[in-house]
Amino acid sequence: MTVAWRGKPVWILHRTKQNLADLKTLDSQLRDPNSEVDHQPPYCKNEYRSRKPEYLIVIGICTHLGCSPTYRPEIAPPDLGPDWKGGYFCPCHGSRFDLAARVYKGVPAPTNLVIMKYMYLDETRVLIGKDEGAA
Repeated sequence: MTVAWRGKPVWILHRTKQNLADLKTLDSQLRDPNSEVDHQPPYCKNEYRSRKPEYLIVIGICTHLGCSPTYRPEIAPPDLGPDWKGGYFCPCHGSRFDLAARVYKGVPAPTNLVIMKYMYLDETRVLIGKDEGAA
């Protein structure tokens, strides 16, 4: 699902158990697998980059030149290669991100995609741009 927040696309992705298992196999291919660059709130600095592992909520703007990557869920498509396990691809300049929005090595994008503050209001609603306890 794509929603707008502050004029930016925000992607909300439900990840399968297989998607989550695949994330653990990609670390050696990623520029910042442990999210050391501060592009997410502290509660999203984990292997899933999310509050709940099954949901990724991320700003859909490439950290290279501000393009909007394309969701590419297919496994090993010919144009992305046999190691591709689903993710986001920026066709403008070739940047690639996995299903935790972590950037691959060797692409123009310098950092992982940005995750903004957000909180769950209940099981089906998310408030973007605010944390629990924030005024």
